[in-house]
Amino acid sequence: MQEIVPPRVLVADDEPDIRDLVCVAVRKAGGTVVASVGDGAAALDAARSLTPDLVVLDVSMPEATGLEVCAALRAADTNPATRVLLLSAGASLDDVARGLAAGADAYLAKPFGIGQLVDQVRTLTAGQPE
Repeated sequence: MQEIVPPRVLVADDEPDIRDLVCVAVRKAGGTVVASVGDGAAALDAARSLTPDLVVLDVSMPEATGLEVCAALRAADTNPATRVLLLSAGASLDDVARGLAAGADAYLAKPFGIGQLVDQVRTLTAGQPE
């Protein structure tokens, strides 16, 4: 019998309250938080070393933005199966287009409901056994 492994998720946001909320949503969606970090440089390091199934990135972070981290992950192509969800207070069509152009799989505008986030995590990790 094959062991069911929950999706592994990296959470990166410079606001501790938002980071905690995202971690709660990941767990509600059936995922495991492999790391929770507060800046873009730490997110990039963790993504490269942990190869998560999903990376949830705040767009506005110190050290490197979520857009920069996303673009670097896509350029490195070390784990092309890793999905990326961007979170941002910027909700214009241009903001979303920039996020998707950087390689994000999905974009969720702040403020968001925890249910919306749980749904996004489930959708983006649907290829993973639950």
